[in-house]
Amino acid sequence: MSRSETTKTVLVAGTANAILAITKLVAGLLAGSSAMLAEGAHSIADTLNQSFLLASLRRSERPPDRRHPFGYGNERYVWSLLAAFGIFIAGAGFSIFEGILTMTGHGGTGTAVWLAYAVLALAAVLEGTSWIRAVYQARKETRENDRDLVEHVRKSPDLTFKTALFEDSAAMVGLALAAGGLVLRQVTGSDFWDGLASVLIGLLLVALAFLIGKESTGLLIGRAADPDAQREIRAEILGAPGVTGVDELLTMHFGPEQLLVAAKVNFSDDISADQAEDVAGEIDRRLRERLPIVRHVFLDPTQRTVRRETPA
Repeated sequence: MSRSETTKTVLVAGTANAILAITKLVAGLLAGSSAMLAEGAHSIADTLNQSFLLASLRRSERPPDRRHPFGYGNERYVWSLLAAFGIFIAGAGFSIFEGILTMTGHGGTGTAVWLAYAVLALAAVLEGTSWIRAVYQARKETRENDRDLVEHVRKSPDLTFKTALFEDSAAMVGLALAAGGLVLRQVTGSDFWDGLASVLIGLLLVALAFLIGKESTGLLIGRAADPDAQREIRAEILGAPGVTGVDELLTMHFGPEQLLVAAKVNFSDDISADQAEDVAGEIDRRLRERLPIVRHVFLDPTQRTVRRETPA
């Protein structure tokens, strides 16, 4: 994963949402469409969230200090959790409330429906560009780690990138819902469909907020490296001379680009303490070369005569 690529993805998404937030609200008021107003609230929430994500990228770059010896990488997860809260409050709550008002006959009125369609077309271009940018980053990273797209998104600890991708995907679905609500309102002459589209957009945002919040919480409390990375780490340790086994291997992410490795390593009896220290230093170096996200390696050497394990 690349910090610069993630920053570009967030900037593209933030720029598109900032432009669309005002135009959607204006079109919603002139067209009297609660679905368009819901989309405006959606874009406002996304713009706020992109600001949170950019702040998380800057703050996570701070170097380690005495109070935070492992750095500030986990701040990305804190700000992503705030982003999920912003989606729920600024987007979902307003969309559902406005939709219910319209469905019960208390919505606004307007005649400039053509403007709503024009804004939806503009939104499709801008948000589609943002979505393509996020998918491009995902596909670029899948080529680097030999995963398919779904597996990469599921396993990636880069929550800033995942939040941008999820938001852009939800934005495209939201546009389709808003367009469907407007079309059905014109065809049937009933505001019910426009209100229903607004409620559905709100529920979509609730699902998005829950997904981002769940991902943030799981990473914030310390998630282990994925099984493939753990197998690589174990194989690298077992491949070192004099190592006869690994009793315990623990890993934990401190941000998407920082991984801590702690292992209880068995050395053969003919390895001296000085030799074991040299081997441990070599394991540290080779792990950092093989997996650049490995930043901290702690090995607990023990001596026990056992049959040497075969590297995974």
